Amino acid sequence: MRSSNTLSRGVLILLFGLCITGFVWPSSATAEETSVSLPIEKVADYLYAVIEADREVYTKHVVERMQIKGVVVASENWEEKNTLPLPAQFLMESGRVMARKNIGIQYRLISLWPINKRNVARSEFEKIGMGTILTHQTKPYTGFVKEGGARYFQAVYPDLAVAQACIGCHNSHPDSPKRDFKINDVMGAIVISIPVK
Repeated sequence: MRSSNTLSRGVLILLFGLCITGFVWPSSATAEETSVSLPIEKVADYLYAVIEADREVYTKHVVERMQIKGVVVASENWEEKNTLPLPAQFLMESGRVMARKNIGIQYRLISLWPINKRNVARSEFEKIGMGTILTHQTKPYTGFVKEGGARYFQAVYPDLAVAQACIGCHNSHPDSPKRDFKINDVMGAIVISIPVK
């Protein structure tokens, strides 16, 4: 399961990369005609769309389906128990895989009410972004930040409660600081960082 997931994620990343660099199959068009330039905000939106699509498919068509059929469950300690990772862990794990690619793009989950304390909003930018998307869920909070001498474009997108399984887990988890989530509530955020010059 993991190798096919890695393969499909790799294919999506490759296709996405080809799209944003303006690659097209050889034709009679000149380089000038095939070159595409996208605003960094649009690139972040595309990345977010792929991340969210992967997560939704995993949540609804893998985790929920397998649990309903009694085939396998998802759990916090999935590696030790040989179960499926929870949807949030799936996203975090794919973010770690992306970081190992050494292309500079990073993404992770943050929250004002994290079950896992490593997922707390760390920077002032992330804290302001979380506060902003709580009241303005229709667009990300964006800006440029410096980290370790490098400059990044960052976008904070709302992470909504889209499945009852997510709500049930957060509302009943012993380490959860918030226990009254409902469908479509902002549970946290996805932060995307893209290196810029």
